[in-house]
Amino acid sequence: MQEHNEALALKYRPLDFDELVGQESVSKTLSLALNTKRLSHAYLFSGLRGSGKTSSARIFARSLQCENGPKAKPCGECANCIAANPHKMRHIDIIELDGASNRKIDDIRDLIEQTKYHPNMGRFKIFIIDEVHMLTKEAFNALLKTLEEPPPYVKFILATTDPLKLPATILSRTQHFRFKRISDKSILEHLKSILQKESIPYEEEALKMLIRSGSGSLRDTLTLLDQVIIYSNYNITANACANMLGLINPQNLQSLFECILDNDRDKLLKEMEGFLEYESEMLLDEMSIFLKDKLLKSDSTYNVILIDRFFRIIAQAKELLFLGSDDNFVLTLSLLKMLEAMQIQEIDIAIENLKNQHPQIPISPNPSPIPSLTTTQTPTSTKQNPSLFQLLLQRIYERNYDLGECFERNITFISFDNNLLVWESKAKDTDKERLRNSYSIIKNLVLEIFGLQTQIKSLSKEESSKTQETLPVNSNATSLDTTPPHTTNPTTPQQNPQTPMANDPKAEVTQALETPLLKNVKELLEIRQIKVRLKEENLCNS
Repeated sequence: MQEHNEALALKYRPLDFDELVGQESVSKTLSLALNTKRLSHAYLFSGLRGSGKTSSARIFARSLQCENGPKAKPCGECANCIAANPHKMRHIDIIELDGASNRKIDDIRDLIEQTKYHPNMGRFKIFIIDEVHMLTKEAFNALLKTLEEPPPYVKFILATTDPLKLPATILSRTQHFRFKRISDKSILEHLKSILQKESIPYEEEALKMLIRSGSGSLRDTLTLLDQVIIYSNYNITANACANMLGLINPQNLQSLFECILDNDRDKLLKEMEGFLEYESEMLLDEMSIFLKDKLLKSDSTYNVILIDRFFRIIAQAKELLFLGSDDNFVLTLSLLKMLEAMQIQEIDIAIENLKNQHPQIPISPNPSPIPSLTTTQTPTSTKQNPSLFQLLLQRIYERNYDLGECFERNITFISFDNNLLVWESKAKDTDKERLRNSYSIIKNLVLEIFGLQTQIKSLSKEESSKTQETLPVNSNATSLDTTPPHTTNPTTPQQNPQTPMANDPKAEVTQALETPLLKNVKELLEIRQIKVRLKEENLCNS
């Protein structure tokens, strides 16, 4: 086993652009600039911490100073290359400054004074200013003129993690290179390469946990790798990594979600006790990562609809945590909501079940003609149904007891045939006014109990004794009418010549519908059905 006297982030710092991890566009641009000798006097490198800004600045400075250059890949053998080694920068003409500790105007004046002198050893005098956004406003102003027109042997390389804090006058005088977040895949390959060189066994899942904690910063990830090597005693496992970082082992998350998928509430509550010691927000993030991994792997157990439901629940839980809700309560509520989400059928299955429960009625290609209004129809049923009327009375009592008493005292059931409800009304004075005002309530209850196609016929005591058969009266203009349009037979009025047309409202309606003017209007406006409201007799026979 080798001794490790140097941090991995320093030991494996790249020596040229080929070794730079995850910054291909920057490497390519700077390499072409060196090979074609199209060099600027000032460069600005910006990006996330640990993304390779300082390393790139040192590699670029070394390439400029190489005796066989400038070229993208320095020889590494000349005196300038040896002195400008990125691991141990000792070149006299490469000056590194920390913007946080050399931020005053006096420090910039000293720097400007040094630009007056030619390089002693190399081809250029190169100034690398790290964290340049920390300079004061006065220091920036003092640097402007020198940065815009430096001597031909002077190069500036500025590095910052926050380019928005730089004055626009500085940005306009430099070539700006933006270092992107290094991808997890690139970091994973780099970690594997380092561990193979160090001859340290590892589990890939443990490396993925380190990468997530590093948040795209290669230096942070290598620092965590150093730490886990010590913690795990040179045997990196997922369990050791999770314990060191305070994260959750993916195997434990797998067990938790298996309880949800198995719809085992008791086992879920027992399994959940081991997760209450973790920070709820971190646990929700780990659950999101776990579900994302399942989604990308196309796991058949975790379909897209189910993962979408779980992600919505996690998002709602984060909102509750933001509002200051109790961590353990939010976590418990979220897991139980996920368990409840398993009860919801997939939409396709629900639609299929709905179709099976309510099959469509086949439509005949040649429907039989529907009889006209004046055709004498045989009642489908002459059986009276007072039990439904008693239910109506009961519902009216439940709605309003006084109205129920008034209705029972004045209304008597006669018959219910062919969706026509006939009753006798003997209401007078106050009762008559009360029933008239409550007619809409009673009508809705009638439609609910007797059916949406029900029509109401109210008769006085004298009419009920004379009338044996009643004709439907459409007392509900807004009721549902599913009767398809039909063509009235023009010869119908002559079917019963013994009955005078003036005494037959239905015959009058039929004759009116057969007028040429009304037929033309129906064809022009494509009217499918016409409702005719006869002179109504209200509930109280008023």
